[in-house]
Amino acid sequence: MEDLKLRKKNLIMFPLGTVGRDMVYNLFTSQLLTFVLFTRFLTAAQLTAITAIMVAARVFDALNDPIMGNIIERTRTRYGKFKPWMVIGILSTSVVVYLMFNVKLQGWAFVWFFGVMYFMYSITYTMHDISYWGMIPALSSDANARNQFTARTTLFAGIGSTSASILIPMLTAGALTIGGSASVAYGRIALVVAIIAPLFMCFPLFGARERRDDMEQKAPPISIKKIFTTIFSNDQLLWVSLIFLIQQLGNNLVLGGIGSTYIYFEFGYTGGLYSLFTTVGMSATAFLMIFYPAISRHITRKKLMGLMMLIASVGYVLMFLPGLLLPSGTVKFVFIVIGYMLSNFGQYCYYLIMMISIINTVEYNEYKTGSRDEAIIASLRPFITKFSSALVVAVTSFTYIILGVTDFTNRISTLEQNCTQGLITESDKLSQIAQVLQGVQSVQSAGLLIAMTLLPWLLMFLSYILYKRHYKLDEAEYERICGEIEQRKKAGAAV
Repeated sequence: MEDLKLRKKNLIMFPLGTVGRDMVYNLFTSQLLTFVLFTRFLTAAQLTAITAIMVAARVFDALNDPIMGNIIERTRTRYGKFKPWMVIGILSTSVVVYLMFNVKLQGWAFVWFFGVMYFMYSITYTMHDISYWGMIPALSSDANARNQFTARTTLFAGIGSTSASILIPMLTAGALTIGGSASVAYGRIALVVAIIAPLFMCFPLFGARERRDDMEQKAPPISIKKIFTTIFSNDQLLWVSLIFLIQQLGNNLVLGGIGSTYIYFEFGYTGGLYSLFTTVGMSATAFLMIFYPAISRHITRKKLMGLMMLIASVGYVLMFLPGLLLPSGTVKFVFIVIGYMLSNFGQYCYYLIMMISIINTVEYNEYKTGSRDEAIIASLRPFITKFSSALVVAVTSFTYIILGVTDFTNRISTLEQNCTQGLITESDKLSQIAQVLQGVQSVQSAGLLIAMTLLPWLLMFLSYILYKRHYKLDEAEYERICGEIEQRKKAGAAV
């Protein structure tokens, strides 16, 4: 039986580690394209190049993430196989994040620098992301405890990500902008985040303790064949990975840039409004972060997904119809915010279900092959998350180009730069930006609205259908597999 005292300590110390990591992730993933658009003058070719870099970096992760997982599986140190990579990864990521948001380059020089830093981020973030999440199966194999670890860790991840989502727009656009310009504000925020992330990682490093049974075994060789064999021989891992990718693409379109651009274009260049939009929109997810383990004991995952699909659908309707039909103003903003809160509630529950569904394929892999391969399997989750973010960037950039969004963001970027150089005052900057936004056409706002409502709904519905039809590791089957594994271990010990 697991040590309950140790489990309770792990449930406190381990989840705290991801608060700073998810601030970094939110800054670099959800805010990066907005930072680029509103602080750099970009031609269509340069925006296309930046989009291609972000997509190419995620394709690179297709190989990088599983290889990192294999390296972690091979690591043998007195500190275990996960923690050394958590230290190396979080420190190097902090350096990359600081450099990315504090460079003063423009034009193609910035594009080249962006490419180098983005690939470096792919490598460094992978080190601590895979090792961190890979620890969860090693913390407990009990189904209820695993639900607790997953829910609580995503709770603290949500705290970090939500804090960044609220504060960064508020402090980079509008009257509360740090230093008077978006460029200065992003640079200072990056410095703070780069310091906070390693500090929070100290909690799991020094306070959490994982199972290290496999450390006594000989380290497996680093093998590309092993990586592909582990992934492609696990049919349930493949299905849930595809389903998760589809769901994450739809889920992240709002926070990936389209949401902030829509709010700025429709309601004004005020970061506080977008912060309010994300704060209320994410508030309902706190309920799931806290109570999901209790809910999962009474409602099966597939039934819960059906309920969440209904709630999210109501939310998307409340965003789309008033957004399309009502004039810009307070009433329209309220409908948009409430609709996003409901849709995000459903999407976040899907995210929790996908997380647990991927983790549970570790035992399925052990059942089929006799090997857990935790780090390799865990590497699929960050790969999917990062690859979906690249697809979000591609969809977002394509939407911007089609709708002519850069015509407005380039003019805003020029005003931001003029303010940074002291050529105009901050009040003049805000006044001129308001005049720029008056030129936004209704068809452009409607296009952004469609991209953040109808498209996410369609992708969510597709993921629901695929999960129901192809994911077989429901609660009963998982318990049966765990019982069979335990019987095999007892029989082996008896011999």
